[in-house]
Amino acid sequence: MDGLQKIALLIDADNTQLSKIEAVMREISTHGRIVVKRAYGNWKKETLKNWENELKRLAIKAEQQFDYVSGKNATDMALVIDTVNLLHRGIYDAFVIVASDSDYTPLAINLHESGVYVIGVGEKKTPEAFRNSCDEFIFLENLANAKEGSSAKDKSSQVESRGEKEPEPNEVESNEVGSETDDVEEIHSLLKIASDKYQDDDGYVNVSSAGQFIKRAKPDFDSRTFGFLKLPQLIEAFPEKYEMTRYPGKGTVTIIAYKCL
Repeated sequence: MDGLQKIALLIDADNTQLSKIEAVMREISTHGRIVVKRAYGNWKKETLKNWENELKRLAIKAEQQFDYVSGKNATDMALVIDTVNLLHRGIYDAFVIVASDSDYTPLAINLHESGVYVIGVGEKKTPEAFRNSCDEFIFLENLANAKEGSSAKDKSSQVESRGEKEPEPNEVESNEVGSETDDVEEIHSLLKIASDKYQDDDGYVNVSSAGQFIKRAKPDFDSRTFGFLKLPQLIEAFPEKYEMTRYPGKGTVTIIAYKCL
């Protein structure tokens, strides 16, 4: 994920929320420069009539795809063909597929096997197969609409840069996070594995290293799903399981580490 330079963003307009598109672009921009921005749909459909102004405002290229057969959506096929053509140019570091449809699973697998970084963006209802075929999967529910103000992630970065304490979990301004149905036990198991693999001589694990491992093992992991801005907050919420420490790194960077109890 680190060091991505050129990103291709491809949106299935039939399969995502218009209100979240700007938030998606802001989120993806933290990974690198978005050089391709395309949205696919049959723009003659009544259900897509509100997309035009937003696509113009965000400078997203609208790709028209007619439905050749009634009741059949050809948008996904057009997106797949364009993505493969872009891949063969060999100039993009990452591809972002914005959709909640399992039909994109083979595409994500193919992209992954080609060595590029694959990010999926979709709703929590997105089938697990598609989520796990990506290097990273972002839930739309965790992204605040642009009109709601800056995202929780932006605010967290500003707080860290000033060396202040991050907000408490209940201060996170994101949609539908912290649901009681979210199972955090899998995260505890992954944190234990990271501890066994990456701990130093004192038994501490760099939270950044643990986070990268969790993302590889569970691409759809996002601490915001559990009501926390970042992974350190999630860990700190379980003092009976973890001991936290902070120490200076290079420059102004503060390294956060944890130890399993």
